[in-house]
Amino acid sequence: MAISRRIFLKAMAATGAAATLPQAARLVSAWAAPARHAGRHVQRRWVMVIDLAACDGCKKCTKACQAGHLVPFEQEWIRVIDAANNQYDKYSMPVPCQHCEVAPCVKVCPVGATFHNPEGIVLVGHNRCIGCRFCMAACPYGARSFNWTEPKHTATESFANYSPEYPVPHRKGTVEKCMLCAHRVTMGRLPSCLEICTEEGMKAIWFGDANENLVTNGDEVKKLTQLLGDGRAFQYKDELGTHPRVWYLLPSRRDLAAPKPVAPAEDPSDPYRP
Repeated sequence: MAISRRIFLKAMAATGAAATLPQAARLVSAWAAPARHAGRHVQRRWVMVIDLAACDGCKKCTKACQAGHLVPFEQEWIRVIDAANNQYDKYSMPVPCQHCEVAPCVKVCPVGATFHNPEGIVLVGHNRCIGCRFCMAACPYGARSFNWTEPKHTATESFANYSPEYPVPHRKGTVEKCMLCAHRVTMGRLPSCLEICTEEGMKAIWFGDANENLVTNGDEVKKLTQLLGDGRAFQYKDELGTHPRVWYLLPSRRDLAAPKPVAPAEDPSDPYRP
């Protein structure tokens, strides 16, 4: 079939523009389409990695999440807490829902309102949620919030089409939490917390597909195994057997000894010096 010169040049321009896109942007664009391997469909398996060495505790990730999801007042779907590996190694630690593969919240929900979607994200179906809060009691991460009163609705919410992936408008008597923003990938976007972290220059949050072994912080692209393989990686409360989908990188290697306090220099004139 003949192709006009105009169509050909437009296609070439589009190809050239795609070639000049940053690596991270090209990766996110590819994630928006179904994954295929050897001609067959491969399910996405979303994961997040948070580099505690890069986090400065600014809590802008929390604010971006609240703004992006119109989170009800005083709820924090990603909390930033003060933590410490030991007394010499203190840091700020963002804590979203861990999207556990063996999720206690899923097990205890009596009506199946909390569930895993095909990509492994733990979601809440608010059409089914009865507000029993068993899931809140079962969650060892304190990742869930309950709407005790009718949330204050904004004009923006009236244009939203509710789904468990984007639970807007918010509802009284139901439980809410982080959805890992995986729905944003279909729009060519990364999670809200990640975007603001990269814009602010910290680049502490990584997101990606474990099945493809690729993650990005919006600027760089790395293999997930490479990022987790330097001795700093751990999963929060992994001893509980929940198998979280969120990984953390400690500020220093776990196998290094903690720094010791430096003894003051001796004063030769000190009469009490041994």
